[in-house]
Amino acid sequence: MRVSNRSPDLISGVGWRLLIGLGLIVVLWMAAPAWRNLSSMKWIVPIVGTIAFLLPAMPYTLSTLYVEVIRGIPMLVIVLYMGFAVTPALRAASRNWPTGEIDLRGLPAAIIGLAFGYGAYMAEIYRAGIESIPRGQMEAARSLGMSYFQAMRHVILPQAIRVVLPPLGNDFIAMLKDSSLISVIALPEILQQGRLWISRNFRAFEGFNSVALLYLVMTLLLSLFVRVVERKAALPGR
Repeated sequence: MRVSNRSPDLISGVGWRLLIGLGLIVVLWMAAPAWRNLSSMKWIVPIVGTIAFLLPAMPYTLSTLYVEVIRGIPMLVIVLYMGFAVTPALRAASRNWPTGEIDLRGLPAAIIGLAFGYGAYMAEIYRAGIESIPRGQMEAARSLGMSYFQAMRHVILPQAIRVVLPPLGNDFIAMLKDSSLISVIALPEILQQGRLWISRNFRAFEGFNSVALLYLVMTLLLSLFVRVVERKAALPGR
C-alpha cells in the first residue's frame, strides 16, 4: 500500500481534534431545545450521520476554499476589509462578552490582514515543496516503524523546507513591500509618515524618494538574509 505525503494530511492532530470538538459543541447547542421532546430527536440522527460522513473531506475542502478564495482577492481589499469591516463588527459583537471588548484597530488589524492574505500563498508553497519529495521517502520511513507525523517531522519536512526557502524568501520580501498598503487604514507606517511630511513641506520629490530608499534598503537586507539562510540550509547536516 502506498502512503501519500500530500499536504492536506497535515491539517490533523490537535487542530483537527479541536475542529471536531467545536463542531460537536455547535451541534449539541443547536439540538438543545429538542432534548425536552424526544419525538423531535429524530432529525438529529441524519444530521449527525451527515456530519460524520463529511468529516474526512472537511480539512481538504476548507483549506482549498481558503487558498482559492484569498488568492483571488487583492491584498488591498483584504487589508481594507480587515480594518473597516471585521474590526468594527468584532468590537460590536464582543461588547457584552465576559472577556470584554475585542479591539483590533491599528497594528493588530494590519498584521492579521497581511498574515491572512499571505498565508494562502505560503500554503501553496509548502504544498508544492512537500509534494516535490518522492513518495518513496514516506514509504521508507513508515516501513521503519515511524508514525505519519514522525515521518513528516524527521524525513519529509527537513527536505521540503530546503526546497521552499527561495519562494518563501520572495514572499517575505513581497509582504514587506505590501506593508505599505496598511497606510489605507490610517496606520502611521513609512509611507503614511512620508505623505504627512510631504503635506507639511510640499516637497514630494524628496519625500517619495526617501520612502522608496528606505524600502529598498530593507528589501536588500532581507534578500541578503534569505540568501545566507539558503546557503546554510543547503549544507548537508546543518
